[in-house]
Amino acid sequence: MDAEDFKTCLISIGYNLGENEFSRIMSIVDPNRMGIVTFQGFIDFMSRETADTDTADQVVASFKVLAGDKNYILPDELRRELPPDQADYCIARMAPYSGPDGVPGALDYMSFSTALYGESDL
Repeated sequence: MDAEDFKTCLISIGYNLGENEFSRIMSIVDPNRMGIVTFQGFIDFMSRETADTDTADQVVASFKVLAGDKNYILPDELRRELPPDQADYCIARMAPYSGPDGVPGALDYMSFSTALYGESDL
């Protein structure tokens, strides 16, 4: 995602950002100053920020950002943003999404995320 999308995301989850604080965060997630925050960079940052406090809801929120605010994610979106081994892991373990807004190949990141945290029987 671009820097403005990242900033919007941070604000939506409760960060109170001035320009200096946002610049500091961008130097962490975008050390090469490309103006892009990869999904992995986003996940790494959020993991550091929420050390030992991750919840299924936070993982769902991360996937929702990656999925462009959709209730499902496509394999191509995972492959584009995650390292190949992580994308393959997610794709192999995510159930097909069966909601009314789904498209062919859509995957259910919500049940996957809750299963990771032992909050479901998946």
